[in-house]
Amino acid sequence: MGNSLKAIIAFVPSDECQKYLVEDLEEMPVDKMVDLSGRQLRRLPLHICSFRELVKLYLSDNNLNHLPPELEQLQNLQILALDFNNFKALPLVVCTLKQLCILYLGNNKLCSLPLELRLLKNLKTLWIESNCLQYLPEVVCELSLLKTLHAGSNALRTLPTQLRCLQELRTIWLSGNLLSEFPPVLLDMPFLEVIDVDRNSIRYFPSLAHLPGLKLVIYDHNPCRNAPKVAKGVRRVGRWSEESPEPRKRSGAVIEITLDEKPATPPAAKLEPE
Repeated sequence: MGNSLKAIIAFVPSDECQKYLVEDLEEMPVDKMVDLSGRQLRRLPLHICSFRELVKLYLSDNNLNHLPPELEQLQNLQILALDFNNFKALPLVVCTLKQLCILYLGNNKLCSLPLELRLLKNLKTLWIESNCLQYLPEVVCELSLLKTLHAGSNALRTLPTQLRCLQELRTIWLSGNLLSEFPPVLLDMPFLEVIDVDRNSIRYFPSLAHLPGLKLVIYDHNPCRNAPKVAKGVRRVGRWSEESPEPRKRSGAVIEITLDEKPATPPAAKLEPE
C-alpha cells in the first residue's frame, strides 16, 4: 500500500478503513507480538484488543492521541510502545495493564503522568524522553522495581528527593534538560550504575567517588568548571576526562575514538524484559 494512500485512509474514521491500515491482521501472531509502528493510525483497531494472550504491542510512530478502554483486556502485555504519537495525557487504561515491564512514552506531548501509574508494580523500564515535562512526576518514585529511567530532552530543572526510594534503579538518562546543578538526590543512590547528565547547564560537579555501583557517568556539553571525581575504574565522558566521544583531528585526518564499551545514548532498539 502506498504511503499517500495510507495517509488518506488514515483520516477516515470507519473501522473498515482503520482495519485496512493494519493489513488484514485478523489473528494473534504465534510469537504473541503485534507491531503496528508507522501505520499512520489515528485509533487502535478494536480487534487487536481481542488478542488476550498478546505479550508485546508496538504502536510507535502513529497519530494516536487516545486508546480504547478495551485495551484493558490485554492483561498479559509486558511491552507497550506508544512513543512518537500525539498523546497529551497518558490514557488511564494503560495503568490497568498490571504485567507491563517496559513502557515507551517518548516523543509525545506529555506534561505530567497520572497517579494511577503507581499500579504498574512490575514496570522495570520507563522511557519518557522528549516530552513537555517541567518536573519529574513523583509517581515515578513509586515504581519500586524500576531499573531504567530515560527522561532526557524535557525541561527538568531538578529531581524529587523521593527518587532515592528506587533502590532497583541502575540507569538514569537526563540529557538535554535544564539542570543547573547536579541533582543532589543522585548522591544518595549508591546503587546507580549509569548517570547521564549530558547537555544541561551544570557548572560544578560534586565528587561521585563514594558511589560504589557507578560504572559510567556522561557529563559532556555542560558549562562545568571541573570534572566529577569518580572511583577507580569508572568511565567518564566529558571535559577533562580520560576519553571523549568526539573525534580527534590529527594531521588533517579525523581519528575516531573507539572504546571497549561505547558510552552511547540509549539504544534505539526496543528492549526485552529481563
